[in-house]
Amino acid sequence: MELPDSQILSTFRNSFTKEEGFKMLVVKYRQRLYWQIRRMVFSHADTDDVLQNVFIKVWKSLGNFQEQSQLFTWLYRIAVNESLTFLSQKKKQAADSLENNEVEISERLTADTYFDRDAIEKKLQAAIAMLPDKQKQVFLLRYYDELRYEEMSEMLGTSVGALKASYHHAVKKIEERLKGD
Repeated sequence: MELPDSQILSTFRNSFTKEEGFKMLVVKYRQRLYWQIRRMVFSHADTDDVLQNVFIKVWKSLGNFQEQSQLFTWLYRIAVNESLTFLSQKKKQAADSLENNEVEISERLTADTYFDRDAIEKKLQAAIAMLPDKQKQVFLLRYYDELRYEEMSEMLGTSVGALKASYHHAVKKIEERLKGD
């Protein structure tokens, strides 16, 4: 049975049961956050690293959570920010050309033991990987998580109109990329 967020938060906020409350939160949200991060960073090992950073930040700041949004919305924002930070750092480290990045992403997808080897899915993932971060994020939320624009707006702090535009541009870029292959 899944515990309500209110019970997890009250358990965490009690100094005697803080660790137990945190473990309950990790159990409840680990898998959901893992796949959200995984869609952004692609690699299993990188996803594990980012997820660990997310939970470290959550541990440090959960006591200050104001409950002005749902707990998952708050966790999701932390996960997205950590993923974007990771991707930004990785881009700074990589001085390769766009073509080398495409080859690297394709090779990582093919070599990843957790990746579905279906050819169409690989092409789609490679196309998604080439999107700018904001478009990638919006596309993943809409396509895989089937979130409404209003939900995404709350999570990302962006207007519904801007999200629709980002999604539209992402779809067009993915279509162009898939037609080119």
